[in-house]
Amino acid sequence: MRLLYVEDNEKLALNTSASLHDAGFAVDTVHTAEDAMHSVKSFDYDAIILDLGLPDQDGLKILPDLKKITLSTPVIICTARDALDDRIKGLNTGSDDYVVKPFAVAELVARIKAVLRRPGGALGVTLASGNVMFETTDRSVTIGDQAARFSKRETALLELFLRRADRVVSKEAIENALYGFDEPPTPNAIEVLTHRLRKKLADRGATIAIHNLRGIGYVLQAGPE
Repeated sequence: MRLLYVEDNEKLALNTSASLHDAGFAVDTVHTAEDAMHSVKSFDYDAIILDLGLPDQDGLKILPDLKKITLSTPVIICTARDALDDRIKGLNTGSDDYVVKPFAVAELVARIKAVLRRPGGALGVTLASGNVMFETTDRSVTIGDQAARFSKRETALLELFLRRADRVVSKEAIENALYGFDEPPTPNAIEVLTHRLRKKLADRGATIAIHNLRGIGYVLQAGPE
């Protein structure tokens, strides 16, 4: 899941984005309304976290434009404006949730997952293929009846493949989903990560296989390789 985090307080943005990354999200952080608009025109996001007190334009002013471009992408306002009228205005302008600063990151993560689980959202609760099950609420994986542990990035890649089971996933799609623009992957990162995930799945007896379609991408299918 890739997030856009629009926050002008650089220290808060740095700390929160690090915590979101630890929760399994790829995060692009920008500090102005102009950069936010540029980002949504350049990349596809699963959710947007939007501060209102931006230095170049009020977040509420750009919210309708963000929604026009991103269509069904949920937007969570995250602001110090805690008056009831402000919350009502934010929700009526098009936001999907409203979080008041200061906030606990754990609550923000829970709210992000909640909007992603709504009908039409990007996050289903349980993903399964073959004997592999992935619980998106706690990001746990079981293979058969045994719990299986993977690195955060391996887990994110497995989730992406499970969401697109039996469909080709291009290398570009993997890069966009797993890496923010401030952490570009090394030239062979996708190949190495996919090889590592494929081996761990096989070692743990998974009945799914990740096939490499040379020059096209990858596809996850149930059944032995």
